[in-house]
Amino acid sequence: MPNTLNPLELIARRWQPSARLVRQAALATVVMAVIIVITGGAVRLTQSGLGCSTWPKCTPDSLTPTSAMGINGLVEFGNRALTGVLCVVVGAFIIAARARHPRRRSLTRLGWAQFWIVMLNAVVGGITVLTGLNPYIVSSHFLASTALLTVAVLSWKRAGEGDEEPRDLVARPVRQLAWLLVLAAGALTVIGTIVTGTGPHAGDATKLDHRIPLDWREITQLHVDFAYIVVGLAVALWFTLRAVKAPAAARRHLLELFGCIAFQGVVGYVQYFNGLPEFVIELHMTGSALLWVAVLRVFLSLRDRGPLLDDGDAALAEPSEETAQQATREPSEQGTVPAQPTAGTSASSR
Repeated sequence: MPNTLNPLELIARRWQPSARLVRQAALATVVMAVIIVITGGAVRLTQSGLGCSTWPKCTPDSLTPTSAMGINGLVEFGNRALTGVLCVVVGAFIIAARARHPRRRSLTRLGWAQFWIVMLNAVVGGITVLTGLNPYIVSSHFLASTALLTVAVLSWKRAGEGDEEPRDLVARPVRQLAWLLVLAAGALTVIGTIVTGTGPHAGDATKLDHRIPLDWREITQLHVDFAYIVVGLAVALWFTLRAVKAPAAARRHLLELFGCIAFQGVVGYVQYFNGLPEFVIELHMTGSALLWVAVLRVFLSLRDRGPLLDDGDAALAEPSEETAQQATREPSEQGTVPAQPTAGTSASSR
């Protein structure tokens, strides 16, 4: 019996997408991951978590909401429908990445990782409904969406770079400072979900005992403290990158992060001093997703994996911005003589 090719292999033999198309497909997964965060927030803030009374159907007798369910049923079902759109977008990225020649297994693995996270989050969403909007499950639902966003950003970055061994563009202490920024921003996100879980938008506003049993003001203060830590680390990294003359891309991404931090700070204080209005909280959740994307882009810009080669696109065959800057920089600009590789540079940094 002849060997049977799987569908992805058949597509790869008949279609060769450009590297630019693969990168655009990866960017689409990032956009959809952010949209899912926004629509998930809308479900929570409009008290539509039980708009569909069961899962995977909307009602025991209907896959879609009925007119008697009103706006809550439409909001909840709309979020579920967007999960289907997300699956299509992730699937398109997997197909495009698999069809690229030469095959880049690391890229297809990231695509499949997104797919399985989406499946996991769909199950978590079902458990959320079946448990009557348990605040812990509601919070884990948001964190799973953040995990999806993380892998989507990694996919976007990998789709635009080569496959050489990763090379640090800054010294190890600078990378470690950037790691601290990532960890602090991650902790800020987790604490933010706990803040919401202790307040009126924990899940079901009609049940006061359906909240995380922590003092709302104390956990909010902890959230603010970590926000200041993120600001401090970002400022420290800015001056450090300037001092070591880091690549312009890294400093540009850090400026984008400052914009997200400023937006989040303003929105956070507005919602705190105005009784947690739903629309402002939705803006805060959107800002949280964008801030996380910005933090990841800063961190990933501090290493290089060489240019992305594409026979059909000479522009992509040119050295990356970071590589070109490193190659043309005068030794005196860097403050050191041309150095031999040292043990302080980690080849395994991602």
